[in-house]
Amino acid sequence: MSGAVARMALAGYRLAGVALYPLAGPYLACRAMKGKEDRSRRLERLGYASQPRPRGPLVWVHSASVGETLSILPLIRELRRREIHVVLTTGTVTSAALVAARLGDEVIHQYVPIDLKFPIKRFIAYWRPDACITAESEIWPTTVAELARRRIPQIRVNARISDRSFARWSNHAKVAEALFDKMALVVAQSDLDAERFRDLGAWPVIVSGNLKSDTDPPPCDELLLAKYKAEIGDRKTWAAISTFDGEEMAAATVHRALKPKNGQLTIIVPRHPDRADAIETMLKEEGLVVARRSRNDELTPETDIFLGDSIGEMGLYLRLTEIAFVGRSLTNEGGQNPLEPAMIGCAVLTGPNIQNFRDAYQHLVRKGGARVVKDVEMLAKAVHYLLITDPARVRMVEAGADAMEDLRGALAKTVKALEPYLNPLTVTARLQPKVAAAGNGR
Repeated sequence: MSGAVARMALAGYRLAGVALYPLAGPYLACRAMKGKEDRSRRLERLGYASQPRPRGPLVWVHSASVGETLSILPLIRELRRREIHVVLTTGTVTSAALVAARLGDEVIHQYVPIDLKFPIKRFIAYWRPDACITAESEIWPTTVAELARRRIPQIRVNARISDRSFARWSNHAKVAEALFDKMALVVAQSDLDAERFRDLGAWPVIVSGNLKSDTDPPPCDELLLAKYKAEIGDRKTWAAISTFDGEEMAAATVHRALKPKNGQLTIIVPRHPDRADAIETMLKEEGLVVARRSRNDELTPETDIFLGDSIGEMGLYLRLTEIAFVGRSLTNEGGQNPLEPAMIGCAVLTGPNIQNFRDAYQHLVRKGGARVVKDVEMLAKAVHYLLITDPARVRMVEAGADAMEDLRGALAKTVKALEPYLNPLTVTARLQPKVAAAGNGR
């Protein structure tokens, strides 16, 4: 790695909030791999492949989180429809399980190699990607540099950049330009995101909208859904989903305030299910009766809180209610995705801190499908009103559905923008059997 690229990588890591030490390689390797994936697959994080590379065109697709993976499933299916192979990298066990459940053997899943020179070089040399499509907000300097060195197009889709990240990059304009101008294409979620990427040195940049609006509603087990609906019976319900620390207590406060009036069941789905033990303890200390999904607890008339501490069952929880407060917005900052509850049929409530999903919330609020609450007292009033006022709740649900229809179309715009890169690969892929038969296959 040249001195200039090394300085660029070091500055990039500082921007990402990663401390570098003299033994940065071993330190980062241990830090990146700790508790993130199967022990049997740890070598994948060092760039060693665990599956053979298929013959023909191949695109490396990366998505960091479960939400980002869900957002690009339709795009991945479009690549496969074109007979382009996909090696999909993610960072966690949860996202790996999602890939296995939703895509099966349609793609090759690998854990993403840590952003150090030799793991990245090893990964690229083995898989020989014809392009790299990334769906995440982070920038990994070594990966960017190594892909650029091999002239492999780097394309960022569903791209967004938070207020905080933009401020950090803006304070290091030369480093930002050295990284962002290596992108072949940025497909941004909004006009504001596009403007920020251009300011940081990316070009060309187009706007597609949010790919999450074109995804299918999260699925659920119909037998489980019927079971829980029977146990709930005629009780009113509301849900607090994707909650972070402090928001479970807010939901408990709302529950205790409204229970004498409504006798409702409150569903709490923490963003990180590994916090469930601590959340249950807190709820019990508040005198509440808790049933946990992970224990298959029965929902009885005495149950106050249904704690959704499972992975991949958001579709189940949202179908048990028509009112959903979306977390990381009241006691934390950034917000979480409001599109899933809107598309399933929930009136959406949120706190004021929704910077990461600003456009989606603005559209939902403007259409009447979502409402912003500034504190716990306002949340309790909004939940109570929607529980007892059927017409208002139905209007919000219908408005949310209308808003979702307005937001659709991001996938078509994204695919159109990718055509210059995908069309040659599609032609090669569809000619591949003839080439292979002639003994000239790749």
